[in-house]
Amino acid sequence: MKLSIVILAAGQGKRMKSDLPKVVQPLAGRPLLRHVIDTARLLDPAAIHVVYGHGGEQVRAAMAGIAVDSWVLQAEQLGTGHALMQAMPQVPDDHLVLVLYGDVPLIRRETLTELVALASADAMGLLTVELADPTGYGRIVRDVEGRVRSIVEQKDATLEQLAIREGNTGVMAIPARPLRAWLSGLRNANAQKEYYLTDVIAMAVADQVAVAPLVSPTVAEVLGINDKLQLAEVEAEYRRLRARELMLAGVTLVDPARIDVRGHLETGRDVLIDINAVFEGKVVLGDRVRIGPNCVLRDVTIGADTQVHAHSVLEDSDIGARCLIGPFARTRPGAQLADGVHIGNFVEIKNSAMGPDSKANHLAYVGDATVGARVNIGAGTIVANYDGANKHRTIIGDDAHTGSNSVLVAPITVGAGATIGAGSTVGKDVPAGKLTVARAKQLTLEGWKRPVKKKP
Repeated sequence: MKLSIVILAAGQGKRMKSDLPKVVQPLAGRPLLRHVIDTARLLDPAAIHVVYGHGGEQVRAAMAGIAVDSWVLQAEQLGTGHALMQAMPQVPDDHLVLVLYGDVPLIRRETLTELVALASADAMGLLTVELADPTGYGRIVRDVEGRVRSIVEQKDATLEQLAIREGNTGVMAIPARPLRAWLSGLRNANAQKEYYLTDVIAMAVADQVAVAPLVSPTVAEVLGINDKLQLAEVEAEYRRLRARELMLAGVTLVDPARIDVRGHLETGRDVLIDINAVFEGKVVLGDRVRIGPNCVLRDVTIGADTQVHAHSVLEDSDIGARCLIGPFARTRPGAQLADGVHIGNFVEIKNSAMGPDSKANHLAYVGDATVGARVNIGAGTIVANYDGANKHRTIIGDDAHTGSNSVLVAPITVGAGATIGAGSTVGKDVPAGKLTVARAKQLTLEGWKRPVKKKP
């Protein structure tokens, strides 16, 4: 049977105490709902439908560019059963319906694949969870032979049912044809006056449709998020899972509790990552790369044997092999560092290409420049690329050297092998192989006296 996935994401999330709808609260730098959609897509479904409601425009805006087959508005929040009803007109009768939730972001593809495999035209799969404290969860009611008979919400449960420790996750895989009929028969005669999706379990049992339960392998992957405390707890679990994956892949983490992966991190062999490193977007680290403490890397590729020292921020950059970066270095979008480049403390590179074995070791800014091989950018050198309205490009040839505190006013070309004397401000092309000095004449004023403060 083909698979249609319906993600219920209409809840307001009052306990978040936030102007953001619950499903767009950030987890690892991405909205909660984005995590669920990404996992859903891994199942290769025929369609993904998202039921949204509170803060609808914010939800749609946060998901801009994320492909789903339909967005279905639940104008009134009348319960999970009512929410699923809104999407069912989009679902063919011969499909399986997998119900997911926009605030349950850690659910794994492997668990969902196993759940879907339990369902068929005459059977449904139900994901449950064993809890030490099931407070707040609907209870799974089984008969003496262990077969699922119904789900009872906590507010409607008896004292005996409240003692049950198996809870309902809400995640189900149900054949669409009988589901449609069961949804039409839902009633809201309960403590919350809502149409509970959980009531379809008893309907399935009454219709002799098998209910195949699957106990979640972990509690963490089915945790829902209702407030900022739960959000932080799930974020911590997400970090733990990512750290575990990295270490199993051979990465050395100096402290697995202090790494934050907020995107896709791809690593080679013998990579070492020190404490408090943050990875965003897509980051690729080659073999034997070392990342120092307190670094932030966003959409960066780094070649083998490169070292990034402490407190460096690298963004939208392509960095070659055997480079030395930092400490306190910054590469901004468009930075391209060839093999063997050194970028030292308080050096910033933006929209510039640095050739092989070139160096800018101290207190420099290189913006909108093409730098050749074996160039030495002296301490305090500034490439002045902006005239107040437009950016201009600087070209520096192979083996050129700039002295300390030089200013290169773009657009200019510095020839191969040229040397610029310390303290020079250069606004014209610099010839190759020659020393160019552009300084004001040094003067000493005889008889000058330093001003003194006037006495009161």
